[in-house]
Amino acid sequence: MSLTGTPFFVVLIVATVVAMIGTIALWARIRGPRPARWLAHAVMIGLCQLTAISVVATWINNSYGLYASWDDLLGKTNTNAVAMPGPPVKRAKFNHSTKGGVLDTYFRGQKSALSGQVLVWTPPQYDEPGFKNKRFPVIMLLHGVPGSPQSWLEHGGMPGAFADLLNQNKVHPFILVMPVVNPGSVDTDCTDLPNRKVATWMSADVPDLISHKFRTLRSASGWGLMGFSTGGFCAAKLPLQYPKVFGAGAALDPDPLTGDKSVLPDPTVRRLSSPTYLVRHTKSHVSLFLATSREDRLSPPSYITQFQAAAASSPVTVRTLFLPNGGHNYNTWSAEFPPAFAWLSQWLSAPH
Repeated sequence: MSLTGTPFFVVLIVATVVAMIGTIALWARIRGPRPARWLAHAVMIGLCQLTAISVVATWINNSYGLYASWDDLLGKTNTNAVAMPGPPVKRAKFNHSTKGGVLDTYFRGQKSALSGQVLVWTPPQYDEPGFKNKRFPVIMLLHGVPGSPQSWLEHGGMPGAFADLLNQNKVHPFILVMPVVNPGSVDTDCTDLPNRKVATWMSADVPDLISHKFRTLRSASGWGLMGFSTGGFCAAKLPLQYPKVFGAGAALDPDPLTGDKSVLPDPTVRRLSSPTYLVRHTKSHVSLFLATSREDRLSPPSYITQFQAAAASSPVTVRTLFLPNGGHNYNTWSAEFPPAFAWLSQWLSAPH
């Protein structure tokens, strides 16, 4: 019986009720010497307390996901898979951040068994009466490594930078979602590995959370990605891998689009999961925006031109942007935000 399942929780509640009723019914019927009666009473009281405490402990564990399984509780390691603690989608609670009305949660994905932080910002229109029956498109903002979802707030100027574009009518309203791209601080370039399914976390679990908690468009035409550095690599890769989930991606100063051997040492895994390989073999009509600076030594234009050549015979729409100057930093990425967001607004659906 699963540790976090409803049946186990119900069994504990029933056991608690039975223990209490049994104690009341049998308390005065205990016979024998006084020490034996005391011992029997103590066992009955202890049994009531044990079952009651178990109910409360199980409820807390189900709510906050402290332990994901019996093996997790007992400290048994599983070398074949990672099971991180955290509340499931239905019990995930969003708290208000201290900046820009951003919501903050931590949850465990059902399909990946990974857990992590997710920040969400809804545009002002989301709460307006005229939009109460409308569903909204989503842009997932992917941070670099090292980094965190908070990087978008602390250094990337979000959600203010997007709100300014919205107020200037340069973009239409989006829900902005900022998930962790390296759950457990392990970077896989958003790739599914045998013991850490980060691509599943990004393409299934995070969208599942957002779709359950917010009014979102259901088709891929309402879901896009934008990221910088490692997040840019992921923003180029995931629409190619999961075109039924994401219709477009904007990669800003991405990591090598042929794959990074320091992240994925296995050459076969690295090649098969790289955007350059995927774009040569896709039949999907997704759209990608790729940008960098001509002075960015960590993400030179050659990364993008090589990818563009690979995409030439594919059905993928590619637009590029090369800034004349700027390094691998937030100043450059901030300059790329307006054209990237405007481009995503052209390719992804407006609220409806």
